[in-house]
Amino acid sequence: MKKIFILVFVSLLFIQCTSVKRHNNHLNDLISEEKLKSDVDFTYKKLKRLHPNLYWYTSKKDLDFKLDSLKMTIRKPMTSLDFYKKLSPVVAAVRQGHTFVYPSVKLMTKKETKALVKKGTGPFSQFDFDYFNDKLYVIKNKSYNKSIKTGTEVVDVNGIKPKDLIEEYSKFYSSDGYNTTLKTRSAGRRFSSFFSTQNGIKDSLRFNFKYNDSLKVITIKRHKEDTTKTVKKIKKTLTAIDRIKSKALKKKKKVNGYNSDLKNYNRNLHFAERDSSVAVMKIRSFKNGDFRTFYKESFSKIDQYKSTTLVLDLRDNGGGRVTEIANLYSYLSDSTFVFLDKAEVVSKSSLLKGAYFNGGSFGVKAVKTIFSPLVYTYLLLTVHKDKNGKNIYATQTKPHKVNKDSFKGKIYVLINGMSFSASSIISSNLKGSKRATFVGEETGGAYNGTVAGFMPLVKLPNSQLKVRIGLMLIAPHYKTEIKGRGIFPDVSITPTLQDQIKGTDPEMDWILNDIKSTISEIPKTE
Repeated sequence: MKKIFILVFVSLLFIQCTSVKRHNNHLNDLISEEKLKSDVDFTYKKLKRLHPNLYWYTSKKDLDFKLDSLKMTIRKPMTSLDFYKKLSPVVAAVRQGHTFVYPSVKLMTKKETKALVKKGTGPFSQFDFDYFNDKLYVIKNKSYNKSIKTGTEVVDVNGIKPKDLIEEYSKFYSSDGYNTTLKTRSAGRRFSSFFSTQNGIKDSLRFNFKYNDSLKVITIKRHKEDTTKTVKKIKKTLTAIDRIKSKALKKKKKVNGYNSDLKNYNRNLHFAERDSSVAVMKIRSFKNGDFRTFYKESFSKIDQYKSTTLVLDLRDNGGGRVTEIANLYSYLSDSTFVFLDKAEVVSKSSLLKGAYFNGGSFGVKAVKTIFSPLVYTYLLLTVHKDKNGKNIYATQTKPHKVNKDSFKGKIYVLINGMSFSASSIISSNLKGSKRATFVGEETGGAYNGTVAGFMPLVKLPNSQLKVRIGLMLIAPHYKTEIKGRGIFPDVSITPTLQDQIKGTDPEMDWILNDIKSTISEIPKTE
């Protein structure tokens, strides 16, 4: 049995290595005009078969015109990357942030990836960047070269100007609807991925830095921490208290969702004031960790500490599980609520073929085929037509009761352009129910919903590009008449470059000052 397992493992490893090698060997191949045009037609066919409400923001007439125009511009063979640059803007014209084209880039085997990680941290990963007024700045220097100050402008990298690359690649993806804050807020963080897509992963980069009108060229290399000077840890016997602390830390990592790369927690709760009157809940995403336990314990603690104000920080929260935001909302709503409308799908088969059978190895697909009758029976029972003839799939649509530990006090919600998907859906309901005061900037996710849920990757037959397509139109219970825009803040505050450099938080500062001013306005009773 052991020999069979080893043989299977080696075989799979060989197949994976061969597949990666084959992919990389054809990256720069020229693909014929006919095949590229065929991929354009294939993309549109899949969008129509899988994407509900495809013409929500761009009419069929306009989208047809864009695709026909695209095919007319294909007049010579091109590489998959060149084709990606032509196809992506058209797919982005659907204006759904979950639907986009992945570029075809050089792949690495597991062995190569492991070897690269052993070599140390790449040059881009040694900095945090942000983009202000068409300029890229170093917001945090984590590199071995400590002479690079926070607030230093990146004039170019290997001769490539950030503004040129960011403007080119910003055409290749979209927010939901007509919102612009997602792109402006995420541009600095995406720059390194734009550069790597265009130029590959590099072990060293030549940065042209500018600080106080002084220019300096510095080469940053892949860096590995020196462990030779590490003092040997002295073994010590763990006491009962040590074991309790270790167990508590392990539980916290599991419940809060610990990110070992960033060394932070996905969910956090702390109290901003000494008297615990202001609870601050920071949620970086609605993924990873045991959310039910976290919210149960957190709101129990908030109730125990008699907090009168809750600040829910959803800045930079890209979304996640619908079940989690519905659970969280049960602690925030002040009455029985309906969280979502029934989700619209193209058809039963769009869920079966588009999501269930999409992706996976031959073995996985074989197992799925065996269980497909059960899945199809489930879809027959759950997907049905409404009075308007649309196929709908019910999830989180029944009336929910508020949780027994639901928060009764005042709620503030912090949002920005990178508050997207699930974080926008819960924000829509909080905004529509007038349950919270919003501070920050317009969300990247649309107020009236998004097309997401199951999101299969569809591989194009000739260029091998992959298109991600959302299969379910997920809409919050509350809506706005303003089409294609996000949740607008009640108090608009956008951090400046100096805020980033100094590490100040003007949005949180405004909230804390507003709480204090409200308290001071309450008349004292004798």
